[in-house]
Amino acid sequence: MNDYYADLGVAREATPEDIKKAYRKKARQLHPDVNPGAEAEAEFKRVSQAYDVLGDAAKRASYDRGQDPYGGATGGFGQGFTFSDIMDAFFGGTAAGARGPRSRTQRGHDALIRLDIDLPTAAFGGEQTLQIDTAVVCSTCSGAGAQPGSGTRTCDVCSGRGEVQQVQRSFLGQVMTSRPCQACRGFGNVIEHPCFDCSGEGRVRTRRDLTLKVPGGVDTGTRIALQGEGEVGPFGGEPGDLYVEIQVEPHEVFTRRGDDLHCTLEVPMTAAALGATLPVETLDGPVEVDLRPGTQPGQTVPLAGKGVSHLRGEGRGDLIVHLDVKVPTRLNDTQRELLAQLAESRGESSPTGRMGAAGGVGRKHSLWDALRGR
Repeated sequence: MNDYYADLGVAREATPEDIKKAYRKKARQLHPDVNPGAEAEAEFKRVSQAYDVLGDAAKRASYDRGQDPYGGATGGFGQGFTFSDIMDAFFGGTAAGARGPRSRTQRGHDALIRLDIDLPTAAFGGEQTLQIDTAVVCSTCSGAGAQPGSGTRTCDVCSGRGEVQQVQRSFLGQVMTSRPCQACRGFGNVIEHPCFDCSGEGRVRTRRDLTLKVPGGVDTGTRIALQGEGEVGPFGGEPGDLYVEIQVEPHEVFTRRGDDLHCTLEVPMTAAALGATLPVETLDGPVEVDLRPGTQPGQTVPLAGKGVSHLRGEGRGDLIVHLDVKVPTRLNDTQRELLAQLAESRGESSPTGRMGAAGGVGRKHSLWDALRGR
């Protein structure tokens, strides 16, 4: 059996990438167009065969075990013979050439990437530029997998059928089975001179830019499907789909609950008591909020239609403004005297408070309570 590792000049523990690089290097040196002659041509065939074995995980594993990487007829029950072979033979799964050669062209895999966006983009939508690493059709061989000017030849082992038939003995007698041809991997033909750039796969990896239209109303976890923007399949096969998973970055002011936004507005004690008009920042720009006299801590002011766009349907959520009434902690003598006069005029100079349920439910605080930190 040939020493395929020696033919490629790699160690037995070489990685698939090491094997691919070694083959590319030797193939460039030994290709008949670069190095004509019978000896170089023979060496080129040995290198190509070595790569065909070591570049295929199943063949390499078989070769490392000391077995024929291209398979071969085996006799006797239990040697290369499985229960599925019996079922195939009796029920027509792979018997008597029912399968035929398979196409090299296959659909590419789907891909998933994550996209971080800010809250305004999530609320209103917008365009985002993505950089994706993916497989595209090899421009050198146009997806054929063979060097320009070359092609494929009919497999000598299966004569282009893509499968070989075997007669095996079992307790049921002789059974005829069909297996994919190991020499051509079931394709029915062999690429004699694989493309240097794609190593015979018909596709290469590259980085490309893609413009994504983000709809308004998306949220963290939303996935946007882009048909045909995934990886191109082997030998120029149909590309898979690309899925973009949205991750919305936290906002310094607003928090989101469904399609509603929430924020906190600090209100001076005097403005809460007397009423006032205060500016509030929204995603659309600043607006004014009217506070009624006697506004209490924890009250909310809803601003209709100032939230996030509905992803499915028209309209937007609301912006809920939570009011945080700030009680002063430092007073000068004049301020303290004025507040004391206010407390006296309201009969709150000696407050007793009002008992209520735990957590403040049912309890009313007077202004004097707040000033004393109660």
